Amino acid sequence: MSITRRKFIQMLGLAAGTAGLSPAALAKGLKPGSLSRFQSKGNLTLVHTTDTHAQLVPIYYREPDTNIGVGEDKGQPPHLTGGNFLKYYGYRPDTLEAYAYTCDDYARLAEEYGKMGGFAYMATLIKNIRAERPGRVLHIDGGDTVQGSATSLWTRGEDMVTAMNKLGCEVMTGHWEFTYGQDRVLELIKKMDFSFVAQNVNDATWGDPIFKPYVIKQVNGLAIAVIGQAFPYTPIANPRRFIPDWSFGIKDGHMQAVVDEVRGKKADLVVVISHNGMDVDKKMAERVKGIDVIMGGHTHDGVPEPVVVGRTLVINSGCYGKFVSRLDLEVKGRKIESYSFRLIPVICGLIEPDAGMAKLVDGLRAPYKDKLNEVLGHTETILYRRGNLDGTFDDLICDALIDHYDVEFALSPGFRWGRTVLPGPITAEDVFSQTAITYPNTYKTSMKGGMIKDVLEDIADNLFNIDPYMQQGGDMVRTRGLDFTIKVGGKMGSRIQDLAVRGKPVDPAREYTMSGWASMSEQPGPPVYDIVMDYIRKKKTVNVHKDQPRLVI
Repeated sequence: MSITRRKFIQMLGLAAGTAGLSPAALAKGLKPGSLSRFQSKGNLTLVHTTDTHAQLVPIYYREPDTNIGVGEDKGQPPHLTGGNFLKYYGYRPDTLEAYAYTCDDYARLAEEYGKMGGFAYMATLIKNIRAERPGRVLHIDGGDTVQGSATSLWTRGEDMVTAMNKLGCEVMTGHWEFTYGQDRVLELIKKMDFSFVAQNVNDATWGDPIFKPYVIKQVNGLAIAVIGQAFPYTPIANPRRFIPDWSFGIKDGHMQAVVDEVRGKKADLVVVISHNGMDVDKKMAERVKGIDVIMGGHTHDGVPEPVVVGRTLVINSGCYGKFVSRLDLEVKGRKIESYSFRLIPVICGLIEPDAGMAKLVDGLRAPYKDKLNEVLGHTETILYRRGNLDGTFDDLICDALIDHYDVEFALSPGFRWGRTVLPGPITAEDVFSQTAITYPNTYKTSMKGGMIKDVLEDIADNLFNIDPYMQQGGDMVRTRGLDFTIKVGGKMGSRIQDLAVRGKPVDPAREYTMSGWASMSEQPGPPVYDIVMDYIRKKKTVNVHKDQPRLVI
């Protein structure tokens, strides 16, 4: 009996389901192991992971539809999305790269290519690189690693330290790690089989360094200096009460002194592992001389090629375990002679999971399995967070807050972490992936119209300030019940226009009722995840319409 190509592909459906790829994806000729193809080069390989936000298992994560750059960064990496991104890097639509790097046609491509990330799959990729380059590999991690999931919240970060030890990480810096509190951070560091470095965190009173500013690793006869740059605005972006005795900042003057110090110790290569955000990294590369490579995080940008600033390679490796960066270098005479780079998409259907890591992850999650897997309800629309202006999961959070507190509007912070949920079931784990913080309590209050505008202006300035050193990363606060226009190129105080509450122009002197969560001060209301889960249970099926401000560039 003859069989058509289409019928044969359909018959592969069971195998595709097991692998995580649909028949349509298999029809494109993708094969297991294809992600690891790379032309080795030189005497050193740097592997970089960052911003996994405690996601031990594979997830969906939709890239932004809007990523606005200002000043010199306008229209430049990483501020490219959709078709502009594909055109810039020479990728075609309807491909693995289009799925991994953009949000275009996301729901359909997600069904084709399946979930991404997960420590068992990352472990396989990293082990393969180590096997190919024995004695030449250094794995560093950019932080935002031990926060962002239910299990990490409940174990206060210990599950992720255990997983990172198993993964073979060698050096790390941090940001959201600090929200466990300074005492817990120091406890977790003692459990790490790797170094935690940060040149820009000091005792707030005496100025003494809290962490090692750098380590020098010997790899294949080379002295590799790895300098840590923790998120400089931690006490502003997160509650100061968690780290009351520590000071932060960009501190590029001290960074220059540290670079000079390690150069004086005959370092063959100087690597900064950064949680600045990519625009800040690019400015730091201009100001600090002698850095060979900046491997950065915080802004969650998956950038397929290094941005070269002077003699510095600036790299950003996305988030949520979606990517593993590989940088092969030929280092001679204490400088980079040549390099090859690949930002590897962690497509689970093309990778055999590492058995040892899979067993560890299953064990870490086992005590919480029933709670994580509870189906709360269903969504008819895709739920996502990432994007400068909007996020439908945040709209859902705001809907739940308004319903619970009976207020005129609600706010949800512009965090960039939180897995994507395709139309279908919503689990408790999905909700915790958006809300698992150590300050989740909600509140109800009132605010004058003039103050509402001032708050929005301040947030917009953090995002769109023309000076990268004044940007704090993240996205615009999400709102429900508020309507406004953002003039990106405006000055502080004039970016927010046409502000309205419930369709009516704001009266600067009137008090409006509102609710929110993730406050910088302690709040009395129930945790946001409880409110959202109860709301979904009550609704059973949600259909979230996107609510975003108007944009003037």
